Amino acid sequence: MKQISSINPFSGETLDTYEAFDLTALDSTLAAADQAQKMWQTTELSTRASVLRSLAKQLKAQRDTLARTATLEMGKTLASARAEVDKCAWACEYYADNGPAMLQSETVPSDDDAERIICYQPLGLVLAIMPWNFPYWQVFRFLAPALMAGNGAILKHASNVPGCAMAIEAICRDANVPENLFRSLLVSSKDADRLIEHPLIKAVTFTGSTNAGRKIASTAGKCLKKTVLELGGSDPYLVLDDADIDLAVEKCVTSRLLNNGQSCIAAKRFIVHDSLYGDFASAMAAAMNKKRVGDPLLEDTDIGPQAKQDLCEELTRQVNETIRLGAVLVSGGQSEGATYWPTVLGEVRPGMPAFDEELFGPVAALIRARDENEAISLANQSAFGLGSAVFTRDAARGRRVALALEAGACAVNDFVKSEPAMPFGGIKASGYGRELGPFGIREFTNIKAMLLR
Repeated sequence: MKQISSINPFSGETLDTYEAFDLTALDSTLAAADQAQKMWQTTELSTRASVLRSLAKQLKAQRDTLARTATLEMGKTLASARAEVDKCAWACEYYADNGPAMLQSETVPSDDDAERIICYQPLGLVLAIMPWNFPYWQVFRFLAPALMAGNGAILKHASNVPGCAMAIEAICRDANVPENLFRSLLVSSKDADRLIEHPLIKAVTFTGSTNAGRKIASTAGKCLKKTVLELGGSDPYLVLDDADIDLAVEKCVTSRLLNNGQSCIAAKRFIVHDSLYGDFASAMAAAMNKKRVGDPLLEDTDIGPQAKQDLCEELTRQVNETIRLGAVLVSGGQSEGATYWPTVLGEVRPGMPAFDEELFGPVAALIRARDENEAISLANQSAFGLGSAVFTRDAARGRRVALALEAGACAVNDFVKSEPAMPFGGIKASGYGRELGPFGIREFTNIKAMLLR
């Protein structure tokens, strides 16, 4: 039987070894999950809400253990891991409280004697192919609305976080989620197509790289299965000439260093007006240099390692190539093992990796803009369209610029966050579909129109 190892990226130590899922059991496993889902979809919405509240309770009770597992497996700091578990509980409670109303049938006004109704019915088993960077939140922001809507869920998690994957399955058992309604299958990425193509899988949600998203969408498309894709981002943060520099630096640094810089919606490209560029660059470099880099298990660590050694090596390549093409190393730029120090690159321009590609690590790319129009143009000159932000003291100007930015989300004088009540997703190479909010719970439903006479 093939085995999957869990490796601590900071120490290089093998934490545990797990047996890979035996694909010869796929038919029987999915058949059991399908039967569980068929029973689940007949339950009252109040029953589903009760199970979600139980999940939230278990997440809170096991918060520290779950956080430690995530820190050991992928290197996020303990503080950020605890916050991630809390956020998962928040999502469960949000959909327990609000999900029933979102799923209520709606009546459409008519001028004849017919009754027109829109109702939301579950699709069946939804496959979630999830990444390692938020090993709990990425799953629960799908799982909570999927269960509330009456679906079953199958998880294919990233291969470097098997401990987190199995912990989620254990949490579901502890919360009395019906047996087999949620299953975590430890399979390799090359075997994902077998899951997508299985006739009992009715839809697929994926978070990860754009290239992997294209492959998953292609496989699902051949089977005519609904997909939601949340892919990469190179989020532009615009610092206009009337911005509060102190506020902008605080928010931009916080966003850029989220999760050791490994967040799809982290700020990545900082487009700064010429008049503020020098001051902003100096202040950002100073703020980045104050961050404590080290063992993520230590409470005073701000930045831990990248999740895998090869990710650090790819980030090093992108930074070095950006500098070779004419960018300036303002601060940082060093690495050790899987750890990459917070880094600021100046004078970044289109055609450089730091502008054109997603840098999935603690590297800030500073870009000059002569005026507001050029800043917007540079922001939109990207294949990606996930998050964005603008900093200005003029509220009307902030709203106007936010509407002009090509992205699924935009913050004014703050950084982009995902939260249960707000739809989350991107456009262009950042994917399609929405998670969270009322849109997220309805993505994996059959929106059925009924005409009754």
